[in-house]
Amino acid sequence: MPASFTAAAVQFEPQLAMKERNLAALLALARDAADDGASLIVLPEMGTTGYCWHDRQEVAPHVEPVPGPTTERFSQLAAERGVYLLVGMPEVDPATNLYYNSAVLIGPQGVIGTHRKTHPYISEPKWAASGNLGHQVFETPLGRLCLLICMDIHFVETARLAALGGADVICHISNWLAERTPAPYWINRAFENGCYLVESNRWGLERGVQFSGGSCIIGPEGDILACLDRGDGYVLAEIDPARARARTLWGEPIMARRRPELYAELMTNTFAWNPRDFFGLYGHEPMPDGRPARLAVAEFAPTDRIAGNLASMLELAGRASATGADLLVLPELCLTGLKDPAAHAVDCSDPAFAALQAAVDKDGLCLVFGFAERRGALFHNSAACLRPGQAPVLYRKIHLTGEDEAWASAGEDWVCVDTDFGRIGLLVGFDASIPEAGRILALRGADILACPAAVKGRFHAAHAGTQITQPDPIPTGPDPMHWHQYRVRGGENNCYFAFANVVDAQEGYPGLSGVFGPDTFAFPRQEAIAGPNDPLVSCAVDTRHVGGPYPTHVVRRKDLVLMRQPHFYEALVRP
Repeated sequence: MPASFTAAAVQFEPQLAMKERNLAALLALARDAADDGASLIVLPEMGTTGYCWHDRQEVAPHVEPVPGPTTERFSQLAAERGVYLLVGMPEVDPATNLYYNSAVLIGPQGVIGTHRKTHPYISEPKWAASGNLGHQVFETPLGRLCLLICMDIHFVETARLAALGGADVICHISNWLAERTPAPYWINRAFENGCYLVESNRWGLERGVQFSGGSCIIGPEGDILACLDRGDGYVLAEIDPARARARTLWGEPIMARRRPELYAELMTNTFAWNPRDFFGLYGHEPMPDGRPARLAVAEFAPTDRIAGNLASMLELAGRASATGADLLVLPELCLTGLKDPAAHAVDCSDPAFAALQAAVDKDGLCLVFGFAERRGALFHNSAACLRPGQAPVLYRKIHLTGEDEAWASAGEDWVCVDTDFGRIGLLVGFDASIPEAGRILALRGADILACPAAVKGRFHAAHAGTQITQPDPIPTGPDPMHWHQYRVRGGENNCYFAFANVVDAQEGYPGLSGVFGPDTFAFPRQEAIAGPNDPLVSCAVDTRHVGGPYPTHVVRRKDLVLMRQPHFYEALVRP
């Protein structure tokens, strides 16, 4: 096991096309960080040249091969100080004359390896090809390092590939913009993979684009170990590879909880075609037309008495209906209770189901809730979806926790349910912390992810506010709910996410249920979060196929699903 070491995340404002000036400044910052004890020093994306290039012709004087003059200068520094450097630069491949947005890992012996940005942002196709080197993990004396560049980390698959490759640290270099940082996506990727993330972002203004700064080092539990809001400089934090190699989330062994035998659909790209045509092919399971609707979530503390839980559920259903809700999601195991679930397990013939179905039929409400299911000799941690005038649809939790395994068998089937207001994908609790689960439901065309949950662990964090001036309407002030794991889960899949958690302070359940929008970069946010005085909240949504034959509404267009690159993802489906 490698020993703990100090990492530095460098923040810098390069000047466009002023390469020598930028190199001198970056080398000086790297020397200072090395003198301050850093063994790993991460520099921003395209830090050597600036970022906002018009086209290949404009950037051509500044591209270099690897190795080349720029990497040689950083190699000299690495050898002098005995450190490892990650440099962001525009690369040319001499064999093809193709240009790449690249990150180069350099150690005391020289260049170790290169990552070429695989998932381009809107600006890259103006001059750069998509990366062709995959998502490698480099073994070094410090530990195992993976390199990602900016937009790469929007996609759950890239960071998951890093974790499966054994990465202790994701070195993420970026020109991040359009929100406060540390960005929720950065936090999620460290958190869901149980590894460190060293984030080197640029700051400042270039060709009218405001970059967000916030360079930081994030721990395996999503904890911000160090952060620099604005200005040139760097932050330092200790990296303990042993902490990353534990690979835990709320004490659960993350990799052991995965179900790769059920992930084959990750290798597909269903949104490469017009979704209305694709999902309606041969008349099989066409997409619902969708419509404006209202989604509600409610939280409460279930007891071990079904009658009392049923009364609470019926009361909340009535309240949701009165607000005009089309869907209400209630917590995990809320019908049968959290204590000794098998002892209270029921099936769909239980009178409680009849009472809930009667309420659904009366109010025209769709209801999703959790319960302990008895199925012959088996028990499942299940979710039921009740719709007016139709038989219940059941989903059995696929990703079980250790506590679940004491009484329940895992499910084997993903479930989507069609309604006139959209396609609903079902998850239960810990499923939603496994990023592959939400992705598969999105690939199946889900407009809404509905997740009954009983989550005790921390999944949110506040932000104190930033001094970076952002254009309206991007917020910059303090935010008590800057990061919420399930907001990110909705946004990365371009789905509405309806998360209903148990709230019980005495037992450690924080609630914080919410309905989150399909675009985390849309401000003001389209969401509603429950609190002590609001155990039931709702939010207006729209799932229509807007814009003619091809959709323009993000929930039907699903940009972040379309832009995936499944040809790199095979490791995700290997047992």
